[in-house]
Amino acid sequence: MRDKQVKLIPYTIQQVVEHADEIPEGIRLVQAPEIWEESNHGAGIVVAVIDTGIDTNHPDLRDRIIGGRNFTTDFQGNPDAFEDNNGHGTHVSGTIAASLNQQGVAGVAPSAQILSLKALTGDGSGNYDWIINAINFAVDWRGPQEERVRVICMSLGGPSDVPEMHQAIQHAVQKNISVVVAAGNEGDGEEETFEYAYPGAYNEVISVGAVSMDLKLAPFTNTHTEIDLVAPGVEVMSTYPDNKYAKLSGTSMAAPHIAGALPLIINLSENEFNRTLSEAEVYAQLIRRTVPLGFRKSSEGNGFLKLNLLEKVAEFNEKGTSTIS
Repeated sequence: MRDKQVKLIPYTIQQVVEHADEIPEGIRLVQAPEIWEESNHGAGIVVAVIDTGIDTNHPDLRDRIIGGRNFTTDFQGNPDAFEDNNGHGTHVSGTIAASLNQQGVAGVAPSAQILSLKALTGDGSGNYDWIINAINFAVDWRGPQEERVRVICMSLGGPSDVPEMHQAIQHAVQKNISVVVAAGNEGDGEEETFEYAYPGAYNEVISVGAVSMDLKLAPFTNTHTEIDLVAPGVEVMSTYPDNKYAKLSGTSMAAPHIAGALPLIINLSENEFNRTLSEAEVYAQLIRRTVPLGFRKSSEGNGFLKLNLLEKVAEFNEKGTSTIS
C-alpha cells in the first residue's frame, strides 16, 4: 500500500482574516447553541481528527487538545510533532471544538477535546498505511483519565477501495466509535450521476455531503447511495494556522459539523438513557435530528442536521393540532 496515496478532499479557500468574533453561521444553522447547556457543550468526549495536524498554539484550540501524534514523514517523522503545516486540519478541528471564549469562533462542541492525528503531510497527501495506523491508534488510545475516543473525523479520500482501511474502520465501529467522513468533492452538480470516494462510500462510516448556508445542494458534493446526511460546507468560517481564521468550502467542512454534533448528542442522550450508547444507537440519535430538504436520498441521505429536537416536537404538535381542528 505504500505506493498508494490518499489525499485531502479538494477544497477552496475563500478568505483568510486576522480576527473573527462570531459563532459561525453553520454552527447556528445546525442549532448547536440551542442544546449547548443541556449537552454540557460536549465536555468529556474526545474526537480524533485524522488530518494534517493542528495549530497547537491557536487561542481557540490550545485548550481543546488532549493529545496528538504524527504518522507522516513531516518533521523528520517525529511522532510527537503534529503541528499543522497545511491549514486543513486546523480548520476542521475548529469547526468541531473551537473554544467558546468570547473571541474568535466557536465550534459545534466547544468543550469537547481533540486528539490530533497527523496522517497527511503539508501538501495534503499520505500513505494509506498512515491512515490505517492512525485509525488503529485512535481505537487503542487512552487519555490521562482513561478517556477514550468516541468519534473519528476524516475529511480525506481517494479513488481506491483499500480493504485494509475498510477493515480498520469496521474495527473502530465495532469498538463503538462513530467514524465521520466527508463524502467527497467530485460532484458534477447532477443528482442523477454518482461519484464515489473512499472511505466516504463505505456503509459503516457516516458519510456527509455539503449544502450552502441557504440549504442548497453544493454543486461539488458527491452523490451516491451511502450518503447519510448533509451539513454546511460552503464558505465555512473556522480556525486557521498562525492564529488566523478562514472561510473554506468543501465536504471537508461539512463532515466536522457532524463530528462536532456527536459529542453533544452523546452527552445529551446518555444522560437521558442513563447508560453508555452503542455506535448504532448514537447513529440513530443523530438521524433523529435530520430534516429532509427535498433532494434525492443519494444527494442528502436523511437530510440536514437540526440538533434541537424540541423544535421538531413543537412543529409536530402544531401540525397535529391544526389537523384535528
